[in-house]
This record gives sequence, structure tokens and C-alpha cells, in this order.
Amino acid sequence: MKVAKRRQAMLEAVHAGITSIEALCRHFNISEATARRDLSALSDEGLLVRTYGGAATTIGQREPELTLEQRRMRQGDVKARLAGCALACIKDSDTVLLDGGTTTAALAKRLHERHGLHVVTNNMAALPCLAQLPEGHTTILGGDLRASSMTAYGPLAHAALSRLTVDKLFLSADGVTELGLCEASPEQAWLKEAMIARAAEVYVMADATKLGRASQQHWTPFPRRWTLITDADDERVEVFTALGATLKRPDSF
Repeated sequence: MKVAKRRQAMLEAVHAGITSIEALCRHFNISEATARRDLSALSDEGLLVRTYGGAATTIGQREPELTLEQRRMRQGDVKARLAGCALACIKDSDTVLLDGGTTTAALAKRLHERHGLHVVTNNMAALPCLAQLPEGHTTILGGDLRASSMTAYGPLAHAALSRLTVDKLFLSADGVTELGLCEASPEQAWLKEAMIARAAEVYVMADATKLGRASQQHWTPFPRRWTLITDADDERVEVFTALGATLKRPDSF
């Protein structure tokens, strides 16, 4: 394969989530030195950014934001399995912070199985489920409504959050790469970072299609310790364990 064609194919492979040097070498049957040269060349062209351990993630490839209904329909069965895995991490009487998103909304549907929870959320789509909590209560982070995701954000949400601490935070994202959690707006990314600062334990819920995917251009960095709840079982998860993640899969429970 000619160099130009191989590098184009490598860029497409990175888009698909094959981001480690080792995986790229196996995929293209090339040496590590060749893979590093190709990645460096693509990085020099501004098509991707080199990251920890020789891996790479795409940049500048912003995708149209899906509607809430489109998100609900996508990977619905997998999100339900991730929700079951997340529920196993929650005990009666915990204080739980739920981020916006359809994956965390799937978890909200299961929270009636725990007693005495205090749930804090900016996820307006989850509220009908949270009204059913046995012996628990819900605190809504106020602020401006982001209609495309049915979430609250902005200074009022930050002000409310500053008065709280939580036992466990459950986050979702448009994509999860070595750079952190990918979001469509800076306000979303900033609020996630503030949520992380108020939580004793941080869980990121992301199905396999979101790993290695940089579909938007705003980022929330990972905390030092966190847990990744995913159905992925390939080499991509090794990147995140190197970045401080503990891995949990639905089949683990």
C-alpha cells in the first residue's frame, strides 16, 4: 500500500476507534516505527492529535448534534444494560448526581429499586422516573434550559452545585477519548467538570460506539480516579485504564 493511501486508511481507522500504536500495527501489519511516522504526519496536517502512549484521537471532525429522540433510539438495549451495571454501584441512602443524557436517563428508570436516595440532577428528561423514588427525594439543578438535550446549565446550575456534595456521580458524553469527555457546548463541558469536583466517586457511562469518538470540540478532563461503565471489550479500554479508570462491564454482575 502506498504511503498516502495507508495514512488515509489510518485516519479512517482512528475515526473508527482503533487508536493505540499496537492495534494500528496489527491492523495494517506495519512496524511501530512506521505507525509512529504516519501518526506524526497526520498530526502535522492537523487531522489528529498525538496522545498518551502513542495513541491518537481525531480532532476538528464535529458532527451534527442528534435530537433527544434520536439519542433515545440509539443503542437502547445497551444503555439499559449499562444502567443495570451502574445500579449495582448504588446503595440505599446514597446521594447520587445524574448528568444529562439518555444513558443516565436509563439509570434513572432503575433508581426506584433503591430506597432513601437523594438524587441531584440537571437532567429534565429523567424527572418523571425520579418522581417514583421510594423514601427518597430529588434536587433539581436550576438554570437555563438546553432544549436539544433537555438539560439545565449555566450560572444558576453552578451556584446550586456549589452548595452540594454527592457520594456518586454518573456522567454521560457524546464521546470518550484520551482527551476526556466530548461535548457539543462549552457550558456542558464546564458543568461536568464542576460536577466531578463535588463527587466522592465518578462513573462514566459510555457504550462501545462512544469510545475513541471525538464527535464534538469541547472537553471535560478525567479526574485522577474514575470508573468506566461500558460494554466495550477490545483494546480501546486499555487506554482508559492507563488514565486512571477502573473498568466495569454489564457482564460483570
